[in-house]
Amino acid sequence: MTEEQRLLTYLEDFITQERKERFTEILSNRTQHFTVAIEDIFQMHNASAVIRTCEVFGVQTAHMIEEKYGKRLDAKIAMGAEKWVTTHRYAQVQPCIDTLKTQGYQIVATLPAPTAVPLQEFDITPKSAFFFGTERDGLSQQVISQADVFLTIPMVGFTESLNISVSVAIILQYLTTKLRSSALNWQLSEEEQLLLRLQWTKNSIRSLTDVLSRYYSLK
Repeated sequence: MTEEQRLLTYLEDFITQERKERFTEILSNRTQHFTVAIEDIFQMHNASAVIRTCEVFGVQTAHMIEEKYGKRLDAKIAMGAEKWVTTHRYAQVQPCIDTLKTQGYQIVATLPAPTAVPLQEFDITPKSAFFFGTERDGLSQQVISQADVFLTIPMVGFTESLNISVSVAIILQYLTTKLRSSALNWQLSEEEQLLLRLQWTKNSIRSLTDVLSRYYSLK
């Protein structure tokens, strides 16, 4: 038994059986096959809504580029989703792109361009990182110039854009549904599930510092 497994076994005595079973159920639907990156979102409620949307549709990891406006995640608006979604923050765009490419993700720029792939035709096979830009200006040229694929949501009205949180919700709902019905290996590995279960259990214990102190004093 690994140290993580021993610690998890100890900590699970401090949460209910119902919560343990809920963790197992949720983790079975989590994925790292898709991830989301949001670039310099100005409205705090939009950034928080994106994290909530990732959680709802089982996308485990989100990336927040905060070059212009600083930290934009509001826990109240995220409604606790930040406890269950792994969020990485970057002060600049390039480190985010480099990190995702190193992890094997293709960079997908979401924008209403004539050359963009319509959502319904998007190939879900490659690991994909979906980039969303600012409310007013969209994605930066830095992201667009390094994108592997352009993706668009087909629209038939006068308006040519959607609120970012709405766009994220539409794309993730459609593509995660398609992903789960596919034969792709989209689920988390056993190790990933273990580490998340451990973190979620920690997040569920109010007096965590005291509980951990007792655990390590017994070793």
